Amino acid sequence: MSQYWSPAVRELTPYVPGEQPRERVIKLNTNENPYPPAPGVSEALRNYATDHLRLYPDPTSHALRTTLAESYGVSVAETFVGNGSDEVLAFAFQAFFCHDTPLDVPSITYSFYPVYANLYGVTLRKHPLNAQWEVDLNALANASERSGVIFANPNAPTGHAHSLEAIESLLKRVTNRVVLVDEAYVDFGAESAVTLVGRYPNLLVTGTFSKSRSLAGLRLGYAIGSPELIDGLQRVKDSFNSYPVDSLASLVGIEALKDKTHFNACRNNVITTRERTRQRLEQLGFDVLPSKANFVFAQHPDFEGAQLFVGLRERGILVRHFNTDMLNNFLRITIGTDDEMDSLIEALEAICR
Repeated sequence: MSQYWSPAVRELTPYVPGEQPRERVIKLNTNENPYPPAPGVSEALRNYATDHLRLYPDPTSHALRTTLAESYGVSVAETFVGNGSDEVLAFAFQAFFCHDTPLDVPSITYSFYPVYANLYGVTLRKHPLNAQWEVDLNALANASERSGVIFANPNAPTGHAHSLEAIESLLKRVTNRVVLVDEAYVDFGAESAVTLVGRYPNLLVTGTFSKSRSLAGLRLGYAIGSPELIDGLQRVKDSFNSYPVDSLASLVGIEALKDKTHFNACRNNVITTRERTRQRLEQLGFDVLPSKANFVFAQHPDFEGAQLFVGLRERGILVRHFNTDMLNNFLRITIGTDDEMDSLIEALEAICR
């Protein structure tokens, strides 16, 4: 603890990202896409005029937001972009959840939510998952005075996704505060709540280019919601950093959005490999939670999660192990290429022999 730190910094427990190894390994620990971005991305990078770098980017990211709006069937006024969805979420916490009442969240979900809550002085009211390891939307809806509701759909790290009907039922009951649906993994088999934005002015949907668009290294995220909510995000952004999305990122993001054929092919490949991997894990005795994400969450009744994690690490395969009381027997396994998943299964067969 440095003597120069403010009291607020002393109290922080930062988010811990997945390991980024320097050696060559099979990397199945941070939910990156195993396939490259759309071909237009490479072309845009090759043809980018570096003279543009001497100029500030468009602070409104209008071109990118226009393409985003066209892709999702909304107006430009209903879109917002930022430097990764984590930044968009940070702005949303400041814009909508800093009240005297608690923010309702699932007890097991994306681990950045409690980090932001601690940073911005937001009290969390945590609701346990149900017996099937699903986010309990009824519990979130039934809570009393609140600053808002936030949940990931599909949930991280469990992978379960709620139907559009279930989400709309929640929105009909929570009308006086923002409901934020974090859709980082929605493209791998779940239903997007974006279609509900026009009917529910308190709904904010966030997403990322990191997963299904294969742009984790670029850092682009977005939000879609009513113009009223977007204006709130813009106020926070422009009080923090007027230029969070650079001109190159905007150009690449546009190319990624335009190529729907590549997008669909990649996500369908991931879905197919996910189901194949689930079946093979179950044949090895693993309990695998149903997943609509680009990962599976699995545990083995005869082996501790830490033991499996270390055994895979020794064989050059990285997965994610959460060292918490409720999750310490689980592994979160990102879906890679078929060859990578074959290597995973072969390694687990040797460990579990």
